[in-house]
Amino acid sequence: MCCCASMAKAEYFKYKDPKQRLGVRIKDLIKRMTLEEKIGQMTQADRSVVSKEVIKKYFLGSILTVPLQGSLPAEGASPKTWVDIVNDLQSGSLSTRLGIPIIYGIDAVHGHNNVYKATIFPHNVAACAKHYLGDGGTHLGVDEDNTIIDAKGLFSIHMPAYYDSIIKGVSTIMTSYSSWNGVKMHKNRFLVTDYLKNTLKFRGFVISDFQGIDRITTPANANYTYSIIAGMNAGIDMFMVGFTHEEFITRLTYLVKNKFIPMRRVNDAVKRILRVKFTMGLFENPLADYSMAKYLGCQEHRDLAREAVRKTLVLLKNGKSVEHPFLPLSKKASKILVAGSHADNLGYQCGGWTLQWQGVSGNNVTAGTTILSAIKTAVDPRTQVVYNENPDDKFVKSNKFDYAIVVVGEYPYAEFLGDSSNLTIPEPGPSTIKRVCGSVKCVVVLITGRPVVVQPYVETIDALVAAWLPGTEGQGVTDLLFGDYGFTGKLARTWFKTVEQLPMNVGDPYYDPLYPFGFGLTTEPRKK
Repeated sequence: MCCCASMAKAEYFKYKDPKQRLGVRIKDLIKRMTLEEKIGQMTQADRSVVSKEVIKKYFLGSILTVPLQGSLPAEGASPKTWVDIVNDLQSGSLSTRLGIPIIYGIDAVHGHNNVYKATIFPHNVAACAKHYLGDGGTHLGVDEDNTIIDAKGLFSIHMPAYYDSIIKGVSTIMTSYSSWNGVKMHKNRFLVTDYLKNTLKFRGFVISDFQGIDRITTPANANYTYSIIAGMNAGIDMFMVGFTHEEFITRLTYLVKNKFIPMRRVNDAVKRILRVKFTMGLFENPLADYSMAKYLGCQEHRDLAREAVRKTLVLLKNGKSVEHPFLPLSKKASKILVAGSHADNLGYQCGGWTLQWQGVSGNNVTAGTTILSAIKTAVDPRTQVVYNENPDDKFVKSNKFDYAIVVVGEYPYAEFLGDSSNLTIPEPGPSTIKRVCGSVKCVVVLITGRPVVVQPYVETIDALVAAWLPGTEGQGVTDLLFGDYGFTGKLARTWFKTVEQLPMNVGDPYYDPLYPFGFGLTTEPRKK
C-alpha cells in the first residue's frame, strides 16, 4: 500500500494539472523537456510526410494540411474523415514521454475551405494574424516582393491591424515572405523581436510562412543553415518547414549544441508555443470532437455567409442618374438573359484557396448555390430565365429580353500566380459585356478579388456591382440585385481608371480614381 501510494504521488505533474497557474504549468513542463523535445515543438511538418510514428520519433509540435494532393485527404472526404485523421495523429503525440499535444494547422482562408461541403465565406476571414508586416504594400503589388516605405508609413499604415489583433488576444502571428526596404521579414529581428514581442508585449508565438526561412536567401534554400540561424535570431518560434522536418531538426539541433544559437532563444520559443497550447485547453481536450462534424455546411453557417455577402457587395453604378436607378431589378420580368463565364460556376465564385491551392472550376466541387441558380429562385416562377454563357449578337438582339445580368471576372488564383501587370478581365468577359450590354439593359456583376480594369465598359453598363469572391452562397448576390435588401457596402481600396495610375492612395497629389476609397452607392430594400 505504501509503495503504491508513493508511486501515485511520484506520477503527479504540475503541468498536467489544470488547477495550476499557467506560468507554473509552463515552467514545470519546460524543465522536464530535452533539447530534442523542445526543437520538435518548434517544428510544423506537412501531413503528407508524417504519421503518428513520425510524430513520436521527432516530438513534432504541429502538423499542417496545405491544399495540395497528398496533404489533403481523399477528394470529397467527409468531416468525420478529417476528425479521424487529426485524432490519429494526435494519438501519436499523446503517446510520447511527456504527452504534449500537437496543434493542427490549416489554411482556413474563407471558411473551412479545404473541407468538402463546408460553407465558403466571402474572402477573407482572419484567424492567425498575417502576414507580418507590410505584405500588402509590396512594390507594384508583386507577391513576396519588397515593401519600400519609411518607418512612419510602415507603422501608421501596416501596423494598426496587429495592434488590434494583439489587444483582442490573437495567439499566433505569421511572418511574410516579403521584405521591408530589402530586409526579409523572416530575418527582421527589429520588427519581430524588438517591436512585436518586446514593445507590443505579444505573448503568443510567431510562426514562419510555408518554407519561409528557405526564402531568406536568393535563390531559395541556397544556405539552409544560415537561414535557420537568421530565422531563429529574428524571433521566429515555430517553423512551417513542410516536407523537410528531418533536415530542419538535425541542423537546428547541431546549431544549438554547438552554441551558434543560444538555449535561451529555444526556451523562449517553446514557452510561447506551450502557452498557446495550454490556453487552448489542448492538454485537457486534445482530440477533435466528432459531435461538431455535423455542423460543417449547416444552414446556420450558410445563412451567416449569405449575410456576409450582402454586406460586402459594392454598388459602383446604378442607372444613368440618381433619379433613374436601374436596380433593384424586377422579379416579374417576362424574359431575362443571364450571361457570363462566372454566372454558373461555383468554383469561380469561391476563388483561390477553395479545396485546392489555386481553387477549382465547376459546380460539383462542393455544396453551394451559383448566382444563376439564385436568380432562378429569386424571380417569379413565370419569368423565363435564359442562360447563355457567351451569346453572339444575333442571339442577344433577337430574343427581346427585358434586361440582362452579366456575371464575369477573374479565374481563381492564389499568391504569386495571381500577379498581373494589366489587371484586365480575361476574355471572353469583356466581349460578353460589349455584346450584351450594347443591345440590352444590363447589370454587370464582377467576380474578382481586387479592382480590375472596367473604365472602357462603364458607359455601356446600366449598373455595375463589385461582388468580389462571394463564396458558396450566391443568394447573397441576388438578395441585393432584386431588392430584398439594400446595398450598403463601401470600397476598402481605391478603384483605378488605368493601371498606369498605380500605386494610388488617398492623399496622393494626383488622386484621380474611377471610384474613390470608401465609395459605394446605396439602395433601399423593396417594400414588401
